[in-house]
Amino acid sequence: MPKNFGFVSTRFAGTDGVSLESAKWAEVLWDDRHVSYWYSGQSDRAPGVSLCVPEAHFNHPESVWINERIWGRTRRPRLVSHRIREVADYLKGTLYQFVTEFGIDVLVPENALTIPMNVPLGVAITEFLAETGMPAIAHHHDFYWERTRFSVSAIQDYLDMAFPPRLPNLAHTVINAAAQQQLSLRKGVGSLLVPNVFDFEKEAPQPDAYSADVRKEIGLEEDDLFILQPTRIVPRKGIEHAIKLVSRLKRDKAKLVISHDAGDEGYEYKHMLEEFAREEGVDIRFIGDRVSEVRQLDAEGRKLYTLWDLYPHADLVTYPSTYEGFGNALLEALYFRKPVVINRYSIFIEDIEPKGFKLAVIDGFITTEVVRMVRRLLEDKAFRAEIADHNFKVAKRYYSYAVLRRSLRTLITNLTGWSPKTR
Repeated sequence: MPKNFGFVSTRFAGTDGVSLESAKWAEVLWDDRHVSYWYSGQSDRAPGVSLCVPEAHFNHPESVWINERIWGRTRRPRLVSHRIREVADYLKGTLYQFVTEFGIDVLVPENALTIPMNVPLGVAITEFLAETGMPAIAHHHDFYWERTRFSVSAIQDYLDMAFPPRLPNLAHTVINAAAQQQLSLRKGVGSLLVPNVFDFEKEAPQPDAYSADVRKEIGLEEDDLFILQPTRIVPRKGIEHAIKLVSRLKRDKAKLVISHDAGDEGYEYKHMLEEFAREEGVDIRFIGDRVSEVRQLDAEGRKLYTLWDLYPHADLVTYPSTYEGFGNALLEALYFRKPVVINRYSIFIEDIEPKGFKLAVIDGFITTEVVRMVRRLLEDKAFRAEIADHNFKVAKRYYSYAVLRRSLRTLITNLTGWSPKTR
């Protein structure tokens, strides 16, 4: 019989990797008629299938208070230990409530046992699984040892215990090979590599009446070269490389469009990019105020577009990141059959590059060969179509829903003994 899956995280809302990938898992699970339910501190999932517990969010005052006292130091006050235990006990009670209310058969902690944004939640999940023996699949996106902000702490005991725990009823999945290796070395547990995926079986949506005027609304002419950087403005995105590339293309009509804002990581990097673009003579556009998670009107009555509304209009996508856990924007660009300029960040080198994609590749700096490749992609329509078709086929082979479906069926069979009929 189909199972009820309970996804657990600090947040299921917006376009962060955890929210997006968990929704894809739920969609694929539904192919075998498994039903998904949601537990989190912030949620945009339907109220009828979710339980929202504010204390589970990493921005809840209790979590903020604890985090201020455990990072960047090696000793913690007794009161902090007391608060961690007290909040964890409360959250554990709400997990029991969640499982009972929705008849959960399999728990799916989404990054909640991976990165300690909310330490009491990780402790609560660990103790719940230890007490109940419920089968669970931990979906790990980015571990605490990958972030410098977590390198010094006063909670090594809790990190050893719960991030992630070693339990016989808990299966582990990771999104890249480096994480798989480190998890085995640090925790002594095996894991299944389940990369981020995309629904390549469906045709990419084309501009409709709502999105047909994207270029005009963001201030571009029809003959402008629309170069899209589909990321937030944070240093690890390497946007200065995109600016340098546009400068070296020497195309007066080239416009570099940044889709998202800096968010809560400060604006110093954005100011640097503005200054660098002026020095390089690059027309850079920041349109974060016109991009939203859903189509809607802003307070001034202007249309807000989704990222998917932008892709069909773009002539080129830049993705010069210095680090990514995987690279969802790359898959999106390939899905929309757009030429891509990408930097060789570590996960790309180890996991993605060997698959055989044909991309304009930066290895830390812009070379004459990269500029030549980009010019050909922009000017030779037949070559561009050939590259796009090749990359789409490779991505479909390695990163489609079919890949995820096989992985989940294997995990479910191993955990529960239940094997679905293959379609």
